Amino acid sequence: MTNIIEVDNICKNYGLKKVLKGASFYVKQGECVGIVGANGCGKSTLLSILSGINKPRKGTLTYAGKNPFKNKGMFSDMIGYVPQENPLMEQLSVYDNLKFWYCDSRRDLKQDLVSGTPAALGLGEYLYTRVDKLSGGMKKRLSIACALANFPPIIIMDEPGASLDIVCKEDIKSYLKKYLSVGGTVILTSHEECELALCNRMYLLKDGVMQELEGCPNGEKLMEYIRL
Repeated sequence: MTNIIEVDNICKNYGLKKVLKGASFYVKQGECVGIVGANGCGKSTLLSILSGINKPRKGTLTYAGKNPFKNKGMFSDMIGYVPQENPLMEQLSVYDNLKFWYCDSRRDLKQDLVSGTPAALGLGEYLYTRVDKLSGGMKKRLSIACALANFPPIIIMDEPGASLDIVCKEDIKSYLKKYLSVGGTVILTSHEECELALCNRMYLLKDGVMQELEGCPNGEKLMEYIRL
């Protein structure tokens, strides 16, 4: 497998606070890579850079060998980003949110409501429900469907299972397995063992730098790495 993502010496400051001090890692096509670390260590900042929302102070990022900051439209073509916070338009219906995200997509929303990501995530019966009336789990499913409107080759997820019930977590995990099985690539941050179990490899972000962990530790062993 080739490296679809390469991150080299990414640095980011907020004022005088150095959040990322030289983060480097790679992801191969078809992998699920987990990024773990204590709250406030910079995981969300790193994901915002990977998705093009933020720019690094220095360092390089390449997708399939190209710099996405210098190639217009590359982020939207390559990345589906599911942030921790809700990115949806709360006063609109599920269907209207999907229409907004599908407006520049090469895919057909009507067809996807039958056999695509929205159908797989169980959104069909909620199409005309306003988003502010949905449960947290349904909002997360809709966020994933919107992020994958163009069915990009990479999905980046920040704490996808946070505060969700067991059923929703399992449904999201099941969908991600299917996405990986057709060659999709996943980067996620999580404290959930069921999500981290999907990972082929895992990195610890600590003191602004990345360390690849041996194997994919979980439970007490993972907590031990994070606390060290």
